[in-house]
Amino acid sequence: MQVLCDRVKRFSILSFAALLTVNVIGLAAVQARPLTPAEARRYPYAANLPDCGDPNVVSRIQSTFSQAEDEYWHSGLAILGFDQVDEIGYRSNGVDYIPRRYCVAQAVMNDQKLRTVSYSIGQDLGIIGWFGFGVEWCVAGLDREKAYAPNCKMARP
Repeated sequence: MQVLCDRVKRFSILSFAALLTVNVIGLAAVQARPLTPAEARRYPYAANLPDCGDPNVVSRIQSTFSQAEDEYWHSGLAILGFDQVDEIGYRSNGVDYIPRRYCVAQAVMNDQKLRTVSYSIGQDLGIIGWFGFGVEWCVAGLDREKAYAPNCKMARP
């Protein structure tokens, strides 16, 4: 019985060592991939993104927020304007990914409250995906389906 236990222990240690070696080699291979900047691809990105406070960006957030609140939540909430607009990241994911600008702002709501809005502006993420910019946003305290939980943290870099 003791011999069997010793064999199982040896097998377990050897299996763990082999698994660890494979993971280390695999991790090194993933990290060693060549980084191709998004601007140098076959279909390149130009990284021309509007600023965080651009009127086209904030109006898109206002309209989609209003539409979602009316159609799904029937709350009547609307964003009246933005204050303290700041960029918190630009291409934070790396140069070989789709260019994105990360922003945060204080939204002035029609219920007289200020709420933090986290949003990202991505190149070629428009309605069809081939032109224009796309905006993903989250209003803190109003992420009812928890898509960017916790508290809109996943909408940030």
